[in-house]
Amino acid sequence: MIPGFWLDASSWDEVAPVLRAAGHTVHAITLPGLESVDADRTGIRLRDHVDAVVAEIDRADARVVLVGHSGGGAIAHAAVDARPERVGGVVYVDALPLGDGGVINDELPVVDGEVPLPDWSVFGEEDLVDLTDELRAAFRARSIPEPVAVTNDRVELHDERRYDVPVTVITCEFSSDQLREFMRPEHPWSGYVRELTLVRDYELVDLPTGHWPQFSRPADLAGVILAAVDRQPTG
Repeated sequence: MIPGFWLDASSWDEVAPVLRAAGHTVHAITLPGLESVDADRTGIRLRDHVDAVVAEIDRADARVVLVGHSGGGAIAHAAVDARPERVGGVVYVDALPLGDGGVINDELPVVDGEVPLPDWSVFGEEDLVDLTDELRAAFRARSIPEPVAVTNDRVELHDERRYDVPVTVITCEFSSDQLREFMRPEHPWSGYVRELTLVRDYELVDLPTGHWPQFSRPADLAGVILAAVDRQPTG
């Protein structure tokens, strides 16, 4: 389970127990530089985050299903590209696979050489649905600045076998119907979703809420992930 920006492994704390109770082995990852607010983020690149996930895949004794939230989805996809034969499926939580040469988000404000969680005004209203004042305060208190290179390094992909790995996209801030519209070749946003259109086996599942369902609807998110994981071949 790969967190999105500003979050560590504990961001899955209300989701992972449901998966474990169903009999799954769950590894929630804290990516390099996200260990604490005081961690050294100097020189950490996107490839370091991808390599950390690949190392977890290599340690597993069976094929795995990757779960990536937000920017963690791009990291999951790059890890699939590195180990397509070791990944049974990917679940993108309000995220999409990012194609070769793409960047996760190079428009976030940089402060003192890193990217802290910005003011809520930076996000759209659709991002913040169900994120109450209490949840926002808790999120900000636990947030950790993101290494700047992770936000703007270009993704490097090499193995087209990544398109053979089954995918589930959990759509939260926009609906699956909207995503299907984005995927139409004539849509102006089609370039942003082209990588998904190349995946040979994908499903879209709606979970209406904001961009952080692990906080706003954790039990429901766990249920959707569980259903997605159970459809994926491992072993």
